[in-house]
Amino acid sequence: MTYKTYADVLRPSSKTTAILFDIALMAGAALILSLSSVWRIGWPVPITMQTFFVLFFAVLLGARRATIAVAAFLVSGLLGMPWYLGGALTGATGGYLIGFLVAAFVVGYLAESGMDRKYYTTVAVMVVGNIIIYVFGVLWLGNFLKQDLLMKGLIMFVPGDLIKIALATALLPTGWKLIEKLKK
Repeated sequence: MTYKTYADVLRPSSKTTAILFDIALMAGAALILSLSSVWRIGWPVPITMQTFFVLFFAVLLGARRATIAVAAFLVSGLLGMPWYLGGALTGATGGYLIGFLVAAFVVGYLAESGMDRKYYTTVAVMVVGNIIIYVFGVLWLGNFLKQDLLMKGLIMFVPGDLIKIALATALLPTGWKLIEKLKK
């Protein structure tokens, strides 16, 4: 069974308006994702709010729209926008960025399957998304770091990502409960 995403619930019924709505959502998500990369701490892979927004937008937008939004973010960076450091896709962070794309699709698909409706399934969805990002990121980072790979590529991110998962879990199912109340 396919469930509606937040974007589907809010989508206008007019076909032309709906297309413009989708474009605006994807562009807005790409822009917020881009802005979330500007504030960073650490090296070689900085801590940012990007993982939160990739996964959060995947739930809000669904697989297709979220993947397009992340792709737009990646392409804009390749075209020279200051969203990420030059060479980021070929540098130490490249695997994480590719992981964003895969995680956006998978988490969006899981949301379309209704797994963002309950707190415990939302936690599971967010954990799956983070694991995807970690796998791509750490495997890629291994090309650049031979020492402290797990510390610099994974362990240092876990505490912050647990906070991001808690925030998403507090917001997403609660939003569905509010939508249900408004329908009544």
